[in-house]
Amino acid sequence: MAKNEKLVSSITSMDTDFAQWYTDICKKAELIEYTSVKGCMVIRPYGYAIWENIQHILDTMFKETGHENVCLPMFIPESLLNKEKDHVEGFAPEVAWVTYGGKEKLEERLCVRPTSETLFCEHYANIIHSYRDLPKLYNQWVSVVRWEKTTRPFLRSREFLWQEGHTIHATAEEAIIETEQMLNIYADFCEKALAMPVIKGKKTESDKFAGAVSTYAIEALMHDGKALQAGTSHYFGDGFAKAFDITYTDKNNTIQIPHQTSWGVTTRLIGAIIMTHGDDNGLVLPPAVAPIQVVIVPVAQHKEGVLEKANEIYNTLKAAGIRVKLDDSDNSPGWKYSEYEMRGVPVRLEIGPRDIEENHCVAVSRHNREKVFLSLDNLAESVKERLQAVHDGMYAKALANREEKTYSCTSMEEIKEMLATKGDGFVKAMWCGDEECEDKVKAETGVGSRCIPLEHEDISDKCVCCGKPAKHMVVWGKAY
Repeated sequence: MAKNEKLVSSITSMDTDFAQWYTDICKKAELIEYTSVKGCMVIRPYGYAIWENIQHILDTMFKETGHENVCLPMFIPESLLNKEKDHVEGFAPEVAWVTYGGKEKLEERLCVRPTSETLFCEHYANIIHSYRDLPKLYNQWVSVVRWEKTTRPFLRSREFLWQEGHTIHATAEEAIIETEQMLNIYADFCEKALAMPVIKGKKTESDKFAGAVSTYAIEALMHDGKALQAGTSHYFGDGFAKAFDITYTDKNNTIQIPHQTSWGVTTRLIGAIIMTHGDDNGLVLPPAVAPIQVVIVPVAQHKEGVLEKANEIYNTLKAAGIRVKLDDSDNSPGWKYSEYEMRGVPVRLEIGPRDIEENHCVAVSRHNREKVFLSLDNLAESVKERLQAVHDGMYAKALANREEKTYSCTSMEEIKEMLATKGDGFVKAMWCGDEECEDKVKAETGVGSRCIPLEHEDISDKCVCCGKPAKHMVVWGKAY
């Protein structure tokens, strides 16, 4: 089979129609199914298994940094939501309301949580009294509802799964440290588990979270040159605490106001994986989150000893902690190759009579279709090395795509020319800090501000829009 031969003809080519390619993969790889509720999806077992692996890795990272899991209600009384003016205004267009309980009309509307800041604040006000009660480092794994007008599987749906961290601290310094720590955890996770390079940065004032003092984000570039916000971390200062009358007594018996943070990632990360790594044959999954890391395909399995040896390999890899599947169905080897390529399994092992004679198997890496022979001696270690090589190769390929589609520009005309000739991507350009200029850049070029990178670069000393002295280098882009 030729290295570049297309195995799955039912998946639209990404170069023909990227949006349809994405939808085809979500459906053909059995990640999702649509429902009778517009904008809501069934996450099928294979898709949910990816989320479970994401959840397991992140949950471990959170707990290693002292965070505890909690679970708060999904309903928020309207009066509680209204306590923080900026927050409620930011979410008002997306809120779903419950007005009846059974046949009785409720005395007060209940919001189906779009996020849980107000609930956590109510809880904090009840349990925090002294400096000894701080900090509280909480996280919850739940679903939230936001009544989006335009939806797409994983990227934007009316109900989605996420984790939302909420912490409260004695001082601003502690809360800022927490905000930055969680941003770094998200960046490390994306790069080390998802093989997805990200840019860490701060959102502009107009783009920050409703009610936050500052919002930090990780931004990733998809294969088509569009940006995806992959995670956010917010510093709230003491605004929420003041609105909800949260205070504590310090060591000097003085009343103080605590400082808060929140941070979160969602099932949108599955969409990010698809659009960063996928190809025209289907999914390409990073080994760390792949439900099946290795699939074993017996060749000429009807011949004596083939299935026995395949089962022996299966047991060896499983004992080594590798997520492995043996497909001993009566489907042809070619059908199996196509099926598991489409499902994005990182490594395929092929074993047949000749391989057994020569004490090796064939290993095929999903991301580049590279074939190598692996000795059956010490196979588990060799497979682990292949999985690491797959991760490294996927990261390098995604980084190369981002670098190829990142442009430095010093004028809006240059931005428009770059996008017109080279296609969508990240644009690095200077900004004076004026919101009018930020809006004008988006209106005239089509790219909006994604973040002010923590790693500053001096593209020039003038704003790309107005020519006045620049304050920040901004990464701009078209976003999902």
